Amino acid sequence: MQLFNDTALFTSGTKGTVTFDLPDAELLLIDNFFSKDEADYYYEQMLHQTKWKAYEMTLFEKNVTAPRMIAWYEDKNNIDCNTEVSDWTPELLTIRKRVEDQTAVAFNSVLLNLYRDGNDGVAWHSDKEHNSGKNPTIASVTFGETRLFRLRHKFNKDQKQVEIPLHHGSFLLMSGTTNSFWQHQVPKTAREVLPRINLTFRQTNRNLQQSKMQHLDQTMKLY
Repeated sequence: MQLFNDTALFTSGTKGTVTFDLPDAELLLIDNFFSKDEADYYYEQMLHQTKWKAYEMTLFEKNVTAPRMIAWYEDKNNIDCNTEVSDWTPELLTIRKRVEDQTAVAFNSVLLNLYRDGNDGVAWHSDKEHNSGKNPTIASVTFGETRLFRLRHKFNKDQKQVEIPLHHGSFLLMSGTTNSFWQHQVPKTAREVLPRINLTFRQTNRNLQQSKMQHLDQTMKLY
């Protein structure tokens, strides 16, 4: 697998902070959430230090390999956490702190996706509810090549698709009912593009289950 290493070619966005006016969605974009130097550093570290793995999924009752590489990190105190999951790196902890300060949301897991070239992408989908709940808050950070992030309404076919270029060092927050009413994708492209690394910070249901159990335990102690 040939991976490029030329952060000088990556571009930062110029839109600043944008709140999208869309029905049934809460969507916030911040270009330059990380400076060019910060984004360059995190890209190099994660590209070369992450233990990337192929992602096997079921499609039309067949097992297929997804067109991207992934890595998963989560807090070890999550209920049913895989004991073999890698420890959070110092870089990931620093990025998570920046994201949590911005959102005032505590995240307990992160999915890293590596789009190696234009042949890698992700098809139309909404995030699975059993992992993060029906209306999850998902904070997305991008390092590397600019790729398009598209959204389409699940039910209102008259609503135009939304197309957002996610640049080097950008931040995108999806919250409210976005996941219930919208699908999103990162389309493949015939253009020659450099790798892109995307991080999506999440609140897994395991911690939600743990909170419910703790609440139940505290309630029982009152009787």
